[in-house]
Amino acid sequence: MAKGIIIRDAHFPGRAQIDTYGNGGFRFADMSHKGSLMLLPSGIHGWDVNEGDVLTVASLERILDQAAEIEFLLVGTGKELVRIPNDVKEALRAAGIGSDPMSTGAAVRTYNVMLAEERAVAAVLMAV
Repeated sequence: MAKGIIIRDAHFPGRAQIDTYGNGGFRFADMSHKGSLMLLPSGIHGWDVNEGDVLTVASLERILDQAAEIEFLLVGTGKELVRIPNDVKEALRAAGIGSDPMSTGAAVRTYNVMLAEERAVAAVLMAV
């Protein structure tokens, strides 16, 4: 039996507002996370996409798997607004999910408001 540190995928099993962001990570639910996040109805997950990466359908697989529970996806693209590629936008539309790209800061603020309104929202946030 091997001993040592076991590294698991970052996951918070619930919904929570984002308290702060910056310095390459986020704070929420009295915890901090270094890196990007995917905020879903099923919980908050670490997301292996960084500012400057091109968004792909594969990087949003978890979102598409939970499409029945999501009406709208906020895409925090980092410090600057970056368009969602057409194939990604079409895959989201086909799954019945509206989407809007914006800076990560704007996405955090919008997500917190929509979560407080109990909307069927999800977000992907590239760390800044």
